[in-house]
Amino acid sequence: MEFDIVTLSRLQFALTALYHFLFVPLTLGLSILLAIMETVYVMTGRKIWRQMTKFWGTLFGINFVLGVATGIVMEFQFGMNWSYFSNYVGDIFGAPLAIEGLMAFFMEATFVGLFFFGWDKMSKVGHLMATYAVAIGSNFSALWILIANGWMQHPVGAEFNPDTMRMEVTSFFEVLTNHVAQTRFVHTVSAGYVTASVFVLGVSALYLLRGKFVDLAKRSMTIAASFGLLASISVVVLGDESGYLVSSNQKMKMAAIEGMWETQPAPASFTLVGIPDMNERTTHFGVHIPWVMGLIGTRSLTTVIPGIDQLLAENEQRIRLGLNAYDALQDYRATPVGETVAPEVAARFDTYKDDMGYALLLLKYVDDPRTATDAQIEAAAWDTVPYVPVLFWAFRGMVGIGFFNVALMAGFFFLSARRQLDKRRWPLKIAVAAMALPWIAAELGWIVAEFGRQPWAIDGILPTVAAVSHLTVPTVLLTIVGFTAIYSVLLVIEVRLMLAAIRKGPQPDEEPEAPLWGRNPVPAE
Repeated sequence: MEFDIVTLSRLQFALTALYHFLFVPLTLGLSILLAIMETVYVMTGRKIWRQMTKFWGTLFGINFVLGVATGIVMEFQFGMNWSYFSNYVGDIFGAPLAIEGLMAFFMEATFVGLFFFGWDKMSKVGHLMATYAVAIGSNFSALWILIANGWMQHPVGAEFNPDTMRMEVTSFFEVLTNHVAQTRFVHTVSAGYVTASVFVLGVSALYLLRGKFVDLAKRSMTIAASFGLLASISVVVLGDESGYLVSSNQKMKMAAIEGMWETQPAPASFTLVGIPDMNERTTHFGVHIPWVMGLIGTRSLTTVIPGIDQLLAENEQRIRLGLNAYDALQDYRATPVGETVAPEVAARFDTYKDDMGYALLLLKYVDDPRTATDAQIEAAAWDTVPYVPVLFWAFRGMVGIGFFNVALMAGFFFLSARRQLDKRRWPLKIAVAAMALPWIAAELGWIVAEFGRQPWAIDGILPTVAAVSHLTVPTVLLTIVGFTAIYSVLLVIEVRLMLAAIRKGPQPDEEPEAPLWGRNPVPAE
């Protein structure tokens, strides 16, 4: 690995993002489970459900605090490490992030406080509404983040303005309704629901194995298995939809995920396993399933999925065409202030502007892309191929865990329906051992989405190499070391707090229950 400013900035953002994403899925899923549990409490009046809500709420609170804290750091990095990116796309990118900040710090924070401190100061229904507000706020925060991220994957509703040298919004409605963002949102939150369900299932299974808090554990497992089964099926279905969109909008990512170097006749086969080789540009020992990739990627039997070699040639051609736009932009900018840009210059720029981002890939090799040699153009085209082995195996690991989660949840749903959750120990041991798998799948999914987008910060528009701040290598190295040290300490604290809360278990709830409607009665003196 070369320790250049681009690589180090990417490494820092990857480390902080992967760490932050340890907390996000559990927050999303536990908030919904808390709302379900408290709903049962309000409907039945049984205090065991109030005790359950408080217990799992404690674990939610520990996780929520660190999730918010690490999310703030990530947003600051856009200005610190990716200043040109922030300037270039701030008009589009800034609005969703600002709205997410309002959701997180005002709506979520307010109602989280009411959830923890309002149990005996609010009516049952009032507190339940606060719990639902926490769940809605948490999930809507994810929506705005994924709208911003979805635009990076599939930029719509914006155009480059050569006068301001920035991307500017042409339709905020298109940004909001970006089909990539919406699909990624439902896929991501469903993955969060699975993460929380497996977490609740595993902790409850641990209690049953030790014969502790049996009533709470059984009820928690029933809720987790039922909710988790629906969520795990949703993850698989929506993951399939995400794959279809990738094949439409990010063809190179799809080819890399599949390890497909040469274009196959339609419908393409799916490579179950294999060994991708970047040097020989092939996938060795591939085990193929006929037709499956064509059906997943195109929903048809006749549409061709292009291979890496074909896309590589197309991208090289787009770099050469983009040089026309880059050259026209320099003439555009050279026009004296107050004078009208020559019509032929404006026309030339408009003709080739969609390919200008490809010309900017050459900034990795030369200061002026117009001076690039044929060898440099070929190298820049090769840069559009992400590292295939990482994507190939990350995708298969994510998918494999996804199907395992469906089987796990279906098994415990069956045991719950038969009232046999504590009849056999081996399923409980599997549930405990499987607790980490949803987090691994979520991190692998992040790698597929973000690593697979390289070399682009904004797909097809702004290369990563052109998006970084003008910092020194020692400065970024220092921040990486600092973040790693601080985050390691925070992770130890998080794990210790969670384990302590789990060992302590649910506490007896001796407080008087709040009335269904209105305020608590004032106790007689």
